[in-house]
This record gives sequence, structure tokens and C-alpha cells, in this order.
Amino acid sequence: MKVDVSMKEKQITPPASIAQGISNEKVGMLYGLLGVCSFSLTLPATKVALTALTPMTAGLGRALVAAILAAIVLLIRRVPTPTWKETRQLLLVAGGVVIGFPYFSAWAMQRVPATHGAIIIALLPLATAGAAAFFSGERPARMYWLSSGVACLAILVYAASSGFGALQWADLSLLAAVISAAIGYAVGGQLARTMGGWQVISWSLVFSFPFLVIPIAGPLLSQLQNASLTAWIGFSYVSVISQFLGFFAWYHGLAIGGVARVGQTQYLQPFLTIFASYFLLAESVTLGAVLACVIVVASVAKGRTASVRQKA
Repeated sequence: MKVDVSMKEKQITPPASIAQGISNEKVGMLYGLLGVCSFSLTLPATKVALTALTPMTAGLGRALVAAILAAIVLLIRRVPTPTWKETRQLLLVAGGVVIGFPYFSAWAMQRVPATHGAIIIALLPLATAGAAAFFSGERPARMYWLSSGVACLAILVYAASSGFGALQWADLSLLAAVISAAIGYAVGGQLARTMGGWQVISWSLVFSFPFLVIPIAGPLLSQLQNASLTAWIGFSYVSVISQFLGFFAWYHGLAIGGVARVGQTQYLQPFLTIFASYFLLAESVTLGAVLACVIVVASVAKGRTASVRQKA
């Protein structure tokens, strides 16, 4: 009788892997959305910081502050040093999200409005999915690419209708920022599955510190002495939230939900940035932006139903 009871229990109990998989997808999307909300204020905050700082000090100086915080956290938690294989991946992450994206985006923000930058940064989800396919072995289904293409087309149409169609040097810098972030997201999301998201960004910052402290620390301290309160607030945000804490949620979401799937939440980022620019910088928001936002959100919802094949 005992044997029969145990067999019945096994029959009515759903496999743990299925329940875990469903939970991971939902939780991963929530963490990804939290990260996107954190990153959506990066361009407006950078533009505020640029009222007192140069693109070099605003873009790379924030990594110095975040690296100090990361070192403190790693010491308190007594985290072991990464292996050589992990170190090579962490250097790729550092080149993308610690150095590449902050510098290129800050350089562009000195030349174009934050709303303009938000349009170009909207290409990041497609770039992230492409980088994930190359680095992480993820293979999204055709529906994923179709929904991504529709969302991307909506963004490009909005950009053209808003007068952003002419290519500028700042646009090329923003494209470089997109490529840098996509590589950092894809490699970091893969590495976060074994290390944890907070360790990925923390070690990436610590490894970057020796290369940045000598050329950046002096000019940063000098320029901050004459900075206004708003410039201090903007720089503090990009240093603590955009460069550090936001990645805790973002990489954790990528790790448990998949880079391609969770990466689609980035389609919401440009519109959150546009609205933030309206409230913080008094930049205009048009009806076209709202319409494009509705199309993008619908495309993201449809793309979530597409299967994503992952490498074991």
C-alpha cells in the first residue's frame, strides 16, 4: 500500500523543472524590467552631469565611483577571485558596459538631445539578441525576430518622422555604444548564470579600475569641485544606479530568463527615457512617440510567446 501511495503522489506532482522554468521566466522578466527602469534615466542624468563634466570624465568617471563600491561589496562578501576563463569574459563585459557604452553615450549626449539618443539606443535589443546568438548559443525562433523587427521598424519610423533621420557623428557614437552594450549584456548574462549578476558587474568594475584611475581621477575631482548640485545628482545617479546597482537586477534577469527573451524588455527603455527627458530636461514628447510606444509594447508582448532555444 505504501508503494501505491508513493506512485500516486508522483503521478499528481508536476515536475519541478517545469514549475521552475515557468517561475524563472516570469521572475527574469521582472528583474529585467527593473534594470531597464534604472537604465532609462541614464541619458538624461548624463546630460545633466555634462553641464560640469567632460564626456571623458562623465562617461568613465562613473566607473571609478562604482568600482570603489564594487570592491567594498566583494571584500565584505569575501568572494573568491574569478578563474582565468571567467576573467577573460569579465574583461569583455568591462569593455562593453564599463568603458564602451558610458564613453560613447556621454560623447553623443554633448551633441544631441537625450530623446535623440533614446531612438538610437532602441536598437539595443536586436543587437543584444545577435550578440547572445554569437556568445551564448541562444537561437530565438522566427516569431521572436519578426516581433523584434516590427518593434525596431516602429522606432525607425518614429525617428524619421521626428526629424532624426539625418545621420550625424553623434549617431555613429551611439551605434558604437549599442554594440558595446550588446556584447557586455550577452557575455555578462551568460556569465551571470554561474557567478551571479552582482558579481559579474562588480568584478568587471574592479578589473577596469587600474586602467581608469590615473587618467580620469584627477580631472574628475577637479571638475566636480566647481559642479552644481544638479550636476552632482546626475553624476551620482549614473555612478551608483546606472553603472552599479541597476546591473544587479539586469544581469540576474538575463541569467534566469535568457538573454534574448529578457533583452526584449529593452524596447521599453527609449520611451521611458523620452518621458524622463520631458520631465527632467523639458524636452518635448509627441503623439508619434506615444503611438510608437504602443506598437513596441505590443511587439514585445508577442515576442515573449516565441520559443528561445538555449545551449545547455
